[in-house]
Amino acid sequence: MAFVHRTTMTPTKLKLLSDWLPKQSWFVGDPKATELVKAGGFRLDDPEGAVGIEIMVVADAAAQGPVAYLVPMGYRGAPLHGAPGEALIGTSEHGVLGTRWIYDGVHDPVVTAQLSALLRGVAVPQHQSESDTPDPTVTVQGTGPGDGLDVQVNRVLQSVEAAQGASGRLVAGWTWPDGTAARGVFAAVVPR
Repeated sequence: MAFVHRTTMTPTKLKLLSDWLPKQSWFVGDPKATELVKAGGFRLDDPEGAVGIEIMVVADAAAQGPVAYLVPMGYRGAPLHGAPGEALIGTSEHGVLGTRWIYDGVHDPVVTAQLSALLRGVAVPQHQSESDTPDPTVTVQGTGPGDGLDVQVNRVLQSVEAAQGASGRLVAGWTWPDGTAARGVFAAVVPR
């Protein structure tokens, strides 16, 4: 199980995301006026223990609405060779582990493998800020073998519960800036 360190990161994850997120094609707010706040998420364990995996929800409080974004992230001790340039969210100095290269998880093979494992029912979601603590609020509807399937991450989250009987969906919650709780589909399996 991954250990969650109680330390600092400079710059912070929110600072890095404030610079990176508005440049993404799926960003729907005003890139010149964003106010990102941490809204939720969970962690997954890398079986090899080398990559930190966080599935983070950030809300843009400046947007009309506001808007919640899902950003899976892989924290690495060295650059990810072969990753496209836009995959790097940034680097940060971790108070215990040193320099961390933080990648958009959809481009990190360890992150995508663990998301797939979660949707197949063979990985356990972990609490975002507690070590060795499963997060029972993260649920998967209808697991399966996953052969011939890919994982589709929902970047802009909708506050709706997954349809009854739908299979292969990852459902979790977040909190809007006004304190209102929400749940929605974070990811789903889709045919290749």
